[in-house]
Amino acid sequence: MGRGGRAHIVSLRMRIEDVIRFPLPGLSLPGSLRFAPGDRALVWLASPEAGLRQALFAMDLATGATRVALDPRQAAADETKLSLEEQLRRERLRERSVGVTSYQFAEKGTRILVPLGGALLVKDDLDAPAREIVAAGGPPVQEARLSPDGEWVGFVRDAELHVVSAAGGTPSQVTSGARGTGRTNGLADYIAMEEMHRYQGWWWSDDSSRIAFEECDETHIPVYRIVHQGKDATGDAAQEDHRYPFAGQANAKVRLGVVARTGGPVTWMDLRGAEYLARVRWMPDGSLLAQVQDRRQRRLDVLRLDPATGRSTVLHTESSDTWVNLHDMLRPVDGPGVPRGSFLWASERTGFQHLEIRGPDGALVRTLTSGEWQVDSVVAGGSAADGGRGVLWCLGTAPGAGAVERHLYEVPFDGSGARRITTEPGLHSAVIDHSRARWLHVRHSLSSPPVILLRELAGGRVLRAVHDARDPRIDELNLAPPELSECRADDGTTLRLLVYRPDASHGAGPFPTVVSVYGGPHVQRVQDSWEATVNMRAQYLRAQGFLVVVCDNRGSMRRGKAFEEAIHRNMGDLEVRDQAAAVRAMAERGLADPARVGIYGWSYGGYMASMALCRAPDVFRAACAGAPVTHWDGYDTHYTERYMDLPQENPEGYRVSSVMHHVPHMRGKLLLVHGMLDENVHFRHTARLVNALNRHRKDYELLMYPDERHMPRHEGDRRSMEERIVAFFRRELAG
Repeated sequence: MGRGGRAHIVSLRMRIEDVIRFPLPGLSLPGSLRFAPGDRALVWLASPEAGLRQALFAMDLATGATRVALDPRQAAADETKLSLEEQLRRERLRERSVGVTSYQFAEKGTRILVPLGGALLVKDDLDAPAREIVAAGGPPVQEARLSPDGEWVGFVRDAELHVVSAAGGTPSQVTSGARGTGRTNGLADYIAMEEMHRYQGWWWSDDSSRIAFEECDETHIPVYRIVHQGKDATGDAAQEDHRYPFAGQANAKVRLGVVARTGGPVTWMDLRGAEYLARVRWMPDGSLLAQVQDRRQRRLDVLRLDPATGRSTVLHTESSDTWVNLHDMLRPVDGPGVPRGSFLWASERTGFQHLEIRGPDGALVRTLTSGEWQVDSVVAGGSAADGGRGVLWCLGTAPGAGAVERHLYEVPFDGSGARRITTEPGLHSAVIDHSRARWLHVRHSLSSPPVILLRELAGGRVLRAVHDARDPRIDELNLAPPELSECRADDGTTLRLLVYRPDASHGAGPFPTVVSVYGGPHVQRVQDSWEATVNMRAQYLRAQGFLVVVCDNRGSMRRGKAFEEAIHRNMGDLEVRDQAAAVRAMAERGLADPARVGIYGWSYGGYMASMALCRAPDVFRAACAGAPVTHWDGYDTHYTERYMDLPQENPEGYRVSSVMHHVPHMRGKLLLVHGMLDENVHFRHTARLVNALNRHRKDYELLMYPDERHMPRHEGDRRSMEERIVAFFRRELAG
């Protein structure tokens, strides 16, 4: 029935503590891997005690000797001690680790910048002592970055950009006019971080002499207040105000300016009235490229900007009848047969995301990849630093293997096509050294936890194992991987599944069944991935005798534009039908008991779980909905309008895509779970649904966490939540 575990594997007893413990089994491994300048050392972040507190490690590549380059034992592990700004940044990044959570090498030289506990530390090289150049205390330091030449550190404090010498000294303020006004200079706006995955709000020029920065004005957006209902304190300490851009309402006003490193007059760029500033990049010739979108995101323009005058030229336009997806693959390219000043681009105009080279005027020079597979990201290559070899390396899906795998490809600039480097099933990622001689190969699959190998780039010979230690919890818990499978949607479309089958001690089936769902766009859950195996809630339910099923319905990513855009203007309909089709397929195979089927999910998955009881009550008997979006007029502009258009343009779509619209048809048992500090999917979504449930006399249970945001972080709350969810399904389905 496909790759994965078999039912004869017997699970040991699993505890709730095993479900909530981080890192997950097999995932305490080096992260943020980079080759140090000169390629003599490998650097990464990891926890010395296999927990969440991280330190900076370095390996000598000649000897294999590993040492700790920076171990911040003084770093607080309590997230509540962090500033609100830092808590919200971590929420945007879905970051759980503490200690050293990021570091940066200068592009030239050997300096390293490490933000730590509100301070900024600089090491002149890996073996040098760390010195503090900006102390903690006062307004929080945000968005710190080394200049390309390694001589300067820029950061945002109190809404303004500052620069300080990497050797130490007094920081100088570079921008002005934002402090105290409600505006910010140098910080990415909420929509950019949460929905565009642009976390930077300012950018060094290649010669370190100038800075491009975003000015963000949200003062015209009404305040959405979140009250800390569970806190003993009163006043400002018990509330926080957010400028939240609801669908159909005003967005932040964003400008892009360029200022000298030393400060002075700002030159504002002409963004041609665009609604969204999606991406910014300096080019080798000193110009700026900016990607901007219209409000409906059906058009994306690549603008060339003159930093001296602000004038702009449209180099290239992507357009779509539905929406244009953003990516991070634009970069300057240099190689044989490529005009000087060209750039790499990725387009979905063929239905799958593929690479192409565009000239300095934006005209198509050459298509590099094609076919019914997609490029996910570019790893390295294509620059003047590669010695004109005219090749790049990228990660993508594979024809034949489908979208459940990810592989490394070598792509020559001559248009001869991509050559696949990795061959084993599973997910592969890579870090390539500066000399293009060696690479770090990170691989894992449903049956194999991650390993990290140092390889030769030419030939692939393994030089050294960087990480291959087996987590003892894998064997202690006897974690059986799920099975990769497929079924058909009601129109014959192939849907891919993960099936967590109970072990033989629970019989041959049919089993009480729980569907684990996300279901929204820009996410893929069915992968040949170790992270799917350590879906600990699914594993716990499997150990309790439940069949757990994961299905990537239409609307999910990495299967081409047509598969993704099938939900355009009508959310919560096709997705639910596809999930119901997966349940029926499992019932036809004798695995799922059709009379005992539940569903759970978080965020979009919470929306899906709620909708399942309303739109497919003949299939689903019980649902656990975590942090659900219940009406799309209550979610943000960029995400919602991308898929649904503006509420003013699609009122019927918004109406029928609302959970409240379908509550009269709801049957079964509903458990609602929500953090009351959620600044992403506001608790208001659950409150509005509760009003509708009360109005129509529908039964429900409500589990609130007063001190949690979108994703529960406190150990006690997570334990309580998992216990309640499992008890709910045991009561409603296993009896």
